[in-house]
Amino acid sequence: MSIEVKVPQLPESVADATLVAWHKSPGDKVSRDENLADLETDKVVLEVPAPADGILKEIRISDGTTVTAGEILAILEEGTAAASAAPVAATESAPAKADETAEEGDEPGKAAGRLSPAVRRLLDEHDLEPGAIRGSGRDGRITKADVVDYLENRPAAPAAPAAPAAKTAPAPAPATTRPAAATPAATPPAPRGAREERRVPMTRMRTRIAERLVEAQATAAMLTSFNEVDLGAVMDIRQRYRDSFEKKHGVRIGFMSFFMKAAIEALRKFPVVNASIEGGDIVYHDYYDIGVAVSTDRGLMVPVLRDADLLSFADIEKAIGDFAGRARDGKIGVDDLTGGTFTITNGGVFGSLMSTPILNPPQSAILGMHKIQDRPMVVNGEIRIRPMMYIALTYDHRIIDGREAVQFLVSIKESLEDPARLLIQL
Repeated sequence: MSIEVKVPQLPESVADATLVAWHKSPGDKVSRDENLADLETDKVVLEVPAPADGILKEIRISDGTTVTAGEILAILEEGTAAASAAPVAATESAPAKADETAEEGDEPGKAAGRLSPAVRRLLDEHDLEPGAIRGSGRDGRITKADVVDYLENRPAAPAAPAAPAAKTAPAPAPATTRPAAATPAATPPAPRGAREERRVPMTRMRTRIAERLVEAQATAAMLTSFNEVDLGAVMDIRQRYRDSFEKKHGVRIGFMSFFMKAAIEALRKFPVVNASIEGGDIVYHDYYDIGVAVSTDRGLMVPVLRDADLLSFADIEKAIGDFAGRARDGKIGVDDLTGGTFTITNGGVFGSLMSTPILNPPQSAILGMHKIQDRPMVVNGEIRIRPMMYIALTYDHRIIDGREAVQFLVSIKESLEDPARLLIQL
């Protein structure tokens, strides 16, 4: 029996999505709930699960197409006894069909079996032979990651090679074009002295991020204050209890849990930093839903820890680790990203010494962490080398005064330099 594979129900306020990539090809055997394709919205990446066990008979929507909820993406032939030779999708060309099967004894790349539309597109655009690439997928099949990895690591091409005779029209050098879903950084280096250009469409998520950043700068009176923190005491605690903490809780104790605890204590003292503006009103939030900025290949995401003030150090570290993993895998849900009363971002993991973070609307403040660097400091009249970090608070000056912003940072500094204050909530 044939079953229609449709676009799942999209999150609230999301009208459509872009089909990023198929993970299966016509004729592939699939299992119930196995991910068939990825859909990207301006907020999250959604999976399209298989509705039943069977054979993927036909793909009707190609990569890069905009789709809406309920639209038919593919046809699935239910049951393990479905015909093994499924019709090829109408969108695929005849030459592409010839490449879909491999004989026994072929080299590793040809033994990859059927090629997905995304893989075939990459091979065609970069003029690559499947036999040159070793597949890491099931039964040796070539995945898009295999092609990208091959492009990154293959030797540089000799200078000015003659164009293949089969080319009937001038085309840019293979390194100059990329499909919409590919990562620009994966392009092999151009020959020395080359002046090539690449045009890559922005993803829906990157477009939405850009819109929100411009919106924040256009609608808020942003100002940033700085301070510096001696993290020697925090580092001593982490060193002393690292092994026992991990043994008991199954997670390492990091810096983020200390900063989150310190930020919550500071928010209690200065509730306007935890507030937001709605029209002509200031909305004070008597709860602490803290967003943590997570960097992914698709862009920056800010999942939210609900009621963070009720979480232990271990709960915070586990939640952040879970968010980071799901963000990298594209499994963050819309509910994880909505809401939030305050945000913490850590540019220090990338080596940033100082920066001015941008607000995450409609929030009124964001705390920026930075790189820990040993610097000479005067301690009790003596010069000592201490592990120092600059911290930054960007805030909406419409409702937060400079006095409150500075005192907020001082409160965080005091809590981190004397962590015992966190236990007794000073």
